[in-house]
Amino acid sequence: MKVAIVMGSKSDYDVVKKAEAVLDSFEVPYVTRVISAHRTPGVAASFAQHAEEDGIDVIIAAAGKAAHLAGVLAGNTPLPVIGLPMKTSDLGGMDSLLSVVQMPKGVPVATVAIGGAENAAYLAVQILSVREKGLREAFKAHKRKMEEEILAIDKEISR
Repeated sequence: MKVAIVMGSKSDYDVVKKAEAVLDSFEVPYVTRVISAHRTPGVAASFAQHAEEDGIDVIIAAAGKAAHLAGVLAGNTPLPVIGLPMKTSDLGGMDSLLSVVQMPKGVPVATVAIGGAENAAYLAVQILSVREKGLREAFKAHKRKMEEEILAIDKEISR
């Protein structure tokens, strides 16, 4: 069981680190790579084509602007791909979001919010938990903890 986090540019790493932290908290192994759909298209295709045999189960693809990385990876693998649109200086990330979410029929990419690295990792954990019962229990515990935190805040401020 392993997650691949692929980013289109090193500049995406400050956001990607948040996904790594979530995966670390669930003790999910991952590999992080910088692969560009536009500058290294052959590497992107090869990575996706060999991901399954390399032990990858889920791919998180972080990219900005045209953000074709998730689609290129999804087009070259049967594995689930989670698109992580990155915030951009041009359009605030709307360009990235629309590029990631508008996939052709038969090439699905699950998509999280602009800069939503944590949710990309949580979704990867949920996908992996379909087969990994221990991971499912850990995710349930995480959800209970979130609920307890909110209930404590509610109790503190409610009148």
